[in-house]
Amino acid sequence: MHGSLTLTAEDGVPPTDLNGAESITIGIKQIQMEQDTAKTTHHPPSTYHIDFNRAGHPLVEIVTLPHIHSPQTAAAVVRKIQALLKSVDACVTGMELGGLRADVNVSIRQRGTEGMGSSYSGVTGLGQRTEIKNLSSFKAVEDAIVAERDRQVAVLESGGVIEGETRGWTLGATETTRLRGKEGEVDYRYMPDADLPPLIIGLDLVEHLRSTLPELPDRTVERVQSEYGLSSKDAKTLTALDDGDRLDYMEEVVELAWQKVVKGQADQAKIGKMAANWILHELGGLLTTTETNWTEMPVTPTELADILTNLLQKQITARVAKQLLATLHETPTSPPRPTVERLIDEGSLRLRPLSEAGYVELAQQIMAESPEMVAAVREKGQKGKIMWFVGQMVRRGEEGTVEPERAREVVEKLLG
Repeated sequence: MHGSLTLTAEDGVPPTDLNGAESITIGIKQIQMEQDTAKTTHHPPSTYHIDFNRAGHPLVEIVTLPHIHSPQTAAAVVRKIQALLKSVDACVTGMELGGLRADVNVSIRQRGTEGMGSSYSGVTGLGQRTEIKNLSSFKAVEDAIVAERDRQVAVLESGGVIEGETRGWTLGATETTRLRGKEGEVDYRYMPDADLPPLIIGLDLVEHLRSTLPELPDRTVERVQSEYGLSSKDAKTLTALDDGDRLDYMEEVVELAWQKVVKGQADQAKIGKMAANWILHELGGLLTTTETNWTEMPVTPTELADILTNLLQKQITARVAKQLLATLHETPTSPPRPTVERLIDEGSLRLRPLSEAGYVELAQQIMAESPEMVAAVREKGQKGKIMWFVGQMVRRGEEGTVEPERAREVVEKLLG
């Protein structure tokens, strides 16, 4: 009883709900054990099917307080609960596979009537609520609330009265449908069962569970931010993607790369930031373009660690690193699978830096061909054009000879 959830903008809470604050707190009235009942399906005009397949299955219901003021925040609450339950293995499948369902209660009130209306668990000034049962996706939660809110507004504005009732929702529908009426909170009364004796849970068990809980998502995000210097957005994305598998993959890459990199060339934070960037953007892009799931991704943590180690030690350029990643992503996982070192050596991809004179000669050649770009930097102060020269040098130089960082230094020096 008396729990709470804290949510931020990164969780999906809109600015209007935050009202200038960094976070909002949604109260949890209680968590209760129940048994699943039959499912009612309406087949218009007057037929109802009763599905008993899940009747009697044990379930846990989490009852939040009416602190939620928008459809987006309602969906954010469900997402947050799902992430917490998955992190402690209390819910092994998500909404899409039936491991979690949401019932939402919707009520509206006219502005300026805060002191009127009904109350629920200490929250006053509420309108008459209706309940929408058995929503099976985050989108369904948002869409059903929007539809029911709009329906209630239309009823009140036409002079009608909102009835306390249970309603249903079908994906793609524009309005909820009535399933049955209810009298109010008395419908949720708890009746003692003579066959069930009181269940006493010892504090020793509670403390054992508390001390052995896995790391919770918010704590994981904080740790990833502090250890690897990631932004809040990237840390949350890594933690949430693929049930945490992508974060596990990243941390394995970091550990492997840290063991291989020459001490002093990079610390774990630098390696972590680089690994996160490559996993989210480069690997993520490959997964998207090839329509591949993370579970089917063939590039191993060892292979990505080898690529990043070579990049950190300036053995290859970033362009070559991306080329190696794409090659490994397309290579069948069945042996013999080439190593990163073999691909670098066979493709003559190892960096062979130009001499200082070579950098200057190449830069001067490009500047002589593009006087208008030179003028843009020198006379108009358009420093962004410097990277155009760098790109030209990388493209024109023989593969593995031009480092972008060194090329930029040379261009900046020549352009003053």
